[in-house]
Amino acid sequence: MPTNTASNFSSDIVAYIADKTLPLTRKQLVAYQFGDPLRLPKGRGTTYTATRYLRVPLPFAPLSEGVPPIGETMSINQVSATAQQWGDKITLTDVAEMTIYHPLFQKATELVGLQVAETLERNTFNTLNSGTQINYVNSRGSRASLAIGDVLNPFEIQRAYSMLFNLGAPRYMGDEMTDTKLSADAGGAKASNNPRQMPHYTSIIHPFVAADLRQNSQVQTAWSYSDINRIYNYEAGEFNGIRFCESNMVPFWTGIAQVNGTAGTAGSLATGTYYIQVTGSDTQNQFESQVYQISASMSVTGPNGSIAVTVPSTAGYTYNVYVSTSSSMASSSLGLTTSGPTTGPFQGQATQIAAGSSIVITGLGTAQQPPAAPATGLTVYPTYIIGRGAYGQVMLDEVSFTYLTDADKSDPLNQLRVVGWKCFYGTLIENQNFFMRIESVSAFSATFG
Repeated sequence: MPTNTASNFSSDIVAYIADKTLPLTRKQLVAYQFGDPLRLPKGRGTTYTATRYLRVPLPFAPLSEGVPPIGETMSINQVSATAQQWGDKITLTDVAEMTIYHPLFQKATELVGLQVAETLERNTFNTLNSGTQINYVNSRGSRASLAIGDVLNPFEIQRAYSMLFNLGAPRYMGDEMTDTKLSADAGGAKASNNPRQMPHYTSIIHPFVAADLRQNSQVQTAWSYSDINRIYNYEAGEFNGIRFCESNMVPFWTGIAQVNGTAGTAGSLATGTYYIQVTGSDTQNQFESQVYQISASMSVTGPNGSIAVTVPSTAGYTYNVYVSTSSSMASSSLGLTTSGPTTGPFQGQATQIAAGSSIVITGLGTAQQPPAAPATGLTVYPTYIIGRGAYGQVMLDEVSFTYLTDADKSDPLNQLRVVGWKCFYGTLIENQNFFMRIESVSAFSATFG
């Protein structure tokens, strides 16, 4: 007896697509907010310079009768940042907008808004990584010396707080007055007993490092009592005068075995001994999070020397190749290669190389230092401890959005829609002594398995 099954009528099925789109993963954005808002007036170039008048030495001895003091010389310290223009766009066709079920233009607008906030956050972290005050857990001497078990702990937090306080780094909600006379029952001359108004430093911490701290009974107790007094977005809690905010955009570095190259004669490198170092940048945030060990030495014969390299093939990453004549990669440069970007500020440089590509380094490009590599197989996370006035966000032109939906001479039939944004800004390190970072490994990993 014939049986009519559903498969006989599959061509008559109307596919169902839910009206509501699925949510995206969340990014905890906290770094940009701790920067002082600074304004660079238009018509004054792109460099913002801030000046600090330094203290004069205290007098060594009392005055002699009738003899005036020699006097002191005033001196200043200046720091600068250069504002840069950032921006991006999404282009849609009229056909896509008319035929796709969900409202593409609206979704493009939402995605561009997320991109703006995450770009400013990412750039802030990149600037913070140029900080010169670094502690390595368990008094390790370098990132490469960190080992399994070197997780963040209360001693390192105490050490960081003591260092900043000893250097005189101002705290949030306190230390505004030059004559800081503290009252016995409060945090400062104008402070209150409200825990939310007590002077403190802030910290930005990776979720895995926060998980390491939660394994410590001292931190567990402190964070449980400070739950009701949180004042910042994504604040995990307060411990030892520092308020910790978690962010899954905190960068990290994973050490991976070296990638070696082969010397050739297809470029313009001079005769010498060369080393290369490969780094991998994730395609979402563009952090150089995979750091390969420095290669073995290569003897290049000039004046037409070159280095052939095959970059790793890990999906989700593009690669950068650095070149140096030093075995420590001191004074390194990005390599020159025809396989690099064809436009933009990194045109012709060995950056944004597609996974698995074989390229030829023909010369030395832009001077740039790769991030230091952790030990192979280990991932290192920075924890930032920040005082008030450590860094600022210099804005020359606020974020502006462009919505192009009408026909013009370049698009006479109105076939394209464009959603774009741009801003002109930079992050200024106001005082290296007002912030620092602690580097550690974690007992936790990025996988559930």
